[in-house]
Amino acid sequence: MKEGRTIELLAPARNVECGIEAIKHGADAVYIGAGRFGARQAAGNSVEDIARLAGFAHFYGAKVYVTVNTILKDSELADAGKLIWQLYEAGADALLIQDMAVLKMNLPPIALHASTQCDIRSADKVRFLADCGFTRVVLARELSLDDIRSIHEACPDVELECFVHGALCVSYSGQCYASQYCFGRSANRGECAQFCRLKFDLVDNDDNVIIKGKHLLSLRDMNRMDSLEELMDAGVCSFKIEGRLKDVQYVKNVTAAYSQAIDKILAHRNEYARASSGHSVPHFSPDVSRSFNRGFTSYFLHGRTDDIYSFGTPKSIGEKMGPVKEVGRGWIKVSGFKAFHNGDGLCFFNSQGELEGYRVNRVEGNRVFLFLDSTDMPSIKPGTELYRNYDIELEKVLSKESATRKIGVDILFREIPSGYEVVMTDEDGYKASAVTDWRKEDARTPQEDNIRTQLSKLGGTRFEASDVEIQLEGERFIPSSLLSDMRRSVADKLESLRLESYARPLPGAQATPQYPVKELSYLGNVMNAQARTFYQDHGVTSVDDAFEKSQPGSATVMFCRHCIKYALGLCTKRPGGTPQPNIREPLYLNLPDGRQFSLKFDCYRCQMEISY
Repeated sequence: MKEGRTIELLAPARNVECGIEAIKHGADAVYIGAGRFGARQAAGNSVEDIARLAGFAHFYGAKVYVTVNTILKDSELADAGKLIWQLYEAGADALLIQDMAVLKMNLPPIALHASTQCDIRSADKVRFLADCGFTRVVLARELSLDDIRSIHEACPDVELECFVHGALCVSYSGQCYASQYCFGRSANRGECAQFCRLKFDLVDNDDNVIIKGKHLLSLRDMNRMDSLEELMDAGVCSFKIEGRLKDVQYVKNVTAAYSQAIDKILAHRNEYARASSGHSVPHFSPDVSRSFNRGFTSYFLHGRTDDIYSFGTPKSIGEKMGPVKEVGRGWIKVSGFKAFHNGDGLCFFNSQGELEGYRVNRVEGNRVFLFLDSTDMPSIKPGTELYRNYDIELEKVLSKESATRKIGVDILFREIPSGYEVVMTDEDGYKASAVTDWRKEDARTPQEDNIRTQLSKLGGTRFEASDVEIQLEGERFIPSSLLSDMRRSVADKLESLRLESYARPLPGAQATPQYPVKELSYLGNVMNAQARTFYQDHGVTSVDDAFEKSQPGSATVMFCRHCIKYALGLCTKRPGGTPQPNIREPLYLNLPDGRQFSLKFDCYRCQMEISY
């Protein structure tokens, strides 16, 4: 059995196929949306599909978490309660929730995880949620390593889950109302229209245009692979990959890459252990830069850094290939040693800072010929950095069976008075045996090699033989067919035993602690009467309606650690940053349709607020 604090790699599952492949490629758990009430409305799955995924995952000791993390209308509470019971009966290990109305329901004995939509940034809030029955909290992405460590030290009994990879919301999760305000599509109800990926003009109070038509709220993607060990030591037990809208090829590659990185750390850190069983072997070399990405950032983990900001595009730029060395008629040469392939997608930032993309027609030596609509070359010059945002060779590999995951077993074959017995013991200590009555017959030649070969043929199962021990009283002739039958019988028994013995996490004990504040504005996201009652029961004296239920006449629609002034070098806290006397605050963001949003810079909290 496992010793030490367990470390979990948590992968996204758009559907059952993604979930199964994530587990095959090394995930210890997956999170998936049900048919309703998930924060990614376009990634819903039936209860039957979730049951199938749970059956696959639980064989490896892997877990399935289901998102029920939207805020709920009063008219939806009964259906949400019914769905929760169905998910529990389907084998779900935990629910990710945002709406505290769920805690007022008649719940099955299922573990609850507080979604990142709960805006969890402080030890006080973590302790409150734990005392209410949550066994795990998903921390805000904006927290630093020191923030995380402080929370763990204050709440060592609470499981901390932390995003380590994928797309970033520019606003604190659960505190973004821009999509609802502009498009009537609530991020808190799984309908985000990605307001932050639009182009804006930045203007000052005199209507001077400081920046025109840039993606000023679009951030790079998170990549914390180099900080996993630091995060473990800070108290994180679950590393979460974002991407419930990503395709299966993305999930395979990114999951395998992080799984290998975690295994490399655990090889020299015995106080940690993987949260599930089995050994995953990818049939390729995982590399996160070769999947969808907008460039990478560690995102405030070690403080504010320039790698966060990328105003050029919300689209994927992919893998850096090197600078362009030479441009010819219909072709380019690139410095470096990376290989190009026919059908690759290439892109670069042009002189206006816009992303341009082209497909590779053919590769001849060190010349890359592009598919062009005419003989005119794109506006690319020598020295321009080139990226590959579609790797056709990787896609071909990932479109096939690209990993295997096996549970190691020790096999004992021994002679007993009535015949023979096979005992199979897996890496978690589960044991099964098969006995057959058989007349013993002496063999003229050594038999051990054949016995070992036949018993090791576990290719049709999810087991692999680690060791085969043979205990016989002399050389015995044993037909290969008998050995095969015994092997199949004991493997079937052991598989059933693993599934029957699987124990789901237990829910936390519920108490009635006092909420850290006495008044809740629209930022509390209270959409229904049961949530209102919950907060009142926990000492809140004033509870406003959610933004989605009662839209204020004016309000802040985003709260961001990202700061445009800092990014432009206008922040006095930034080394070398100086205000520009010709730029008069307040500053505004303008959409092309004329809608305007004011910017407020809360320098004490080092936070930017966007309001209408």
